[in-house]
Amino acid sequence: MGAEKKWLLTLFSATLLSLLLLLFSSISAFTSPKPFPSIVQHGAHCPPAFAYYIYGGRGDRARIFRLLLAVYHPRNRYLLHLTAEESEDERRRLASAVKAVPAVRAFGNVDVVGKPDRITYMGSSNLATTLRAAAILLKVDSGWDWFITLSAVDYPLVTQDDLSHVFSSVRRDLNFIDHTSELGWKELHRIQPIIVDPSIYLARRSQIFHATEKRKTPDAFKIFTGSPWFVLSRSFLEFCILGWDNLPRTLLMYFTNVILSEEGYFHSVICNSPEFKNTTVNSDLRYMIWDTPPKMEPHFLNTSVYDQMVQSGAAFGRQFQKDDPVLDMVDVKILKRGRNLAAPGAWCSGWKSWWMDPCSQWGDANILKPGPQAKKFEESITNLLDDWSSQSNQCK
Repeated sequence: MGAEKKWLLTLFSATLLSLLLLLFSSISAFTSPKPFPSIVQHGAHCPPAFAYYIYGGRGDRARIFRLLLAVYHPRNRYLLHLTAEESEDERRRLASAVKAVPAVRAFGNVDVVGKPDRITYMGSSNLATTLRAAAILLKVDSGWDWFITLSAVDYPLVTQDDLSHVFSSVRRDLNFIDHTSELGWKELHRIQPIIVDPSIYLARRSQIFHATEKRKTPDAFKIFTGSPWFVLSRSFLEFCILGWDNLPRTLLMYFTNVILSEEGYFHSVICNSPEFKNTTVNSDLRYMIWDTPPKMEPHFLNTSVYDQMVQSGAAFGRQFQKDDPVLDMVDVKILKRGRNLAAPGAWCSGWKSWWMDPCSQWGDANILKPGPQAKKFEESITNLLDDWSSQSNQCK
């Protein structure tokens, strides 16, 4: 009887071990990415692609990584920038986290700035880093159609499938940039003062320096101002950076000494250029809540305004506290994104379960499956394009 029990125990153990090995091999088969990524196709007859510049400062590593996962798609290109205020160790940790994402390893479409810039919020160093990011993205990828800037306090309100689906019906030379030539109080307090940004030439962080005198508002070109957040076309960025016209350089020299130059440089370049002034759609596609009159920054968004955000038809929201519960609501209800996982799209072909990332396997990266939020976003874009077609809100 003892020998029989021993034999049964051995048989049971062997069977259990076989089942466990079979289970682990099945999980491995489902979670291992394809050895070769799907071929990403670009061009006029393919869905549009976006180049994202995502940046943040001290303590923003986790927020930048979460934001990357929320807007990730194999068709897009991404540049992440932890500014010089953050430590090299945090920069390496960000790069390691990015490399650990299976799709990122396979598609190779995310880069982390290795030599960071210093940024003074009120100065022109902010504009300089944006131009640098655009230049890098133009050089490393020839397929994207629009350039989008996001900071660590931003978050998407649509999926990337939603975004590409709606933008598939948008002319690819259009630029979504909030702008106006009605300067008001900004003329005296923003445009005429002369400032120097020490981040351009000092290794340590410092505040901007104000000159004792002011300068007259220029009459060689017209000043426009607006939101520093935009969705700019590739053709316009090439105009600004590759330089077949002197206008972008002339305005860059002027705005180098302007307070919050990123709120006026691109706006003034595009509206003073005969080639691009009729391509402006007057919106930054962001949902924000401002004081009246507006202060320097919009309100922090939370769960109390979730329904308003969803109904707004905006592509992005600004600004959010770190790990605010409303971000979890967006992840669950809109992005369908699990914790520390990329937001799934039609390109993800893996099983969705508690042990598995559905985006660790993929099919055709060129197909889209828009979700319910795409309808609201499409309505918003249609209204904006109707205004653009009437030319009632372009560079005036």
